[in-house]
Amino acid sequence: MSAEFVCLTLIAGRSLRDELFDYLSEQRDLVSGFTASDAAGHGPDVRLQTSAERVKGHADELIVRIILEVQAAAQLRERLKAAFLGSRIVYWIAPVSEFGVIDVPCR
Repeated sequence: MSAEFVCLTLIAGRSLRDELFDYLSEQRDLVSGFTASDAAGHGPDVRLQTSAERVKGHADELIVRIILEVQAAAQLRERLKAAFLGSRIVYWIAPVSEFGVIDVPCR
């Protein structure tokens, strides 16, 4: 029986970048790695924190994607809820139909 993988996606304010990256890096029992990129947050529930964001009309945000097993995703979600209470990190978990690495064979 193969493991069932999901993608945990987190959307956070860029001001949380270092703290969130450090926290995820410390969760070695659940997280083997993650991918992050910058994003522009739009919508009625998005808080524009700085004058620059208000001028631009969007919030400077960060997207973090983590591929992990279903149970690990649930555990990490609960840890994040406790560690980042009040931070307004948005998350969702989506199924991953296949996960692997394409690599060049050694010669």
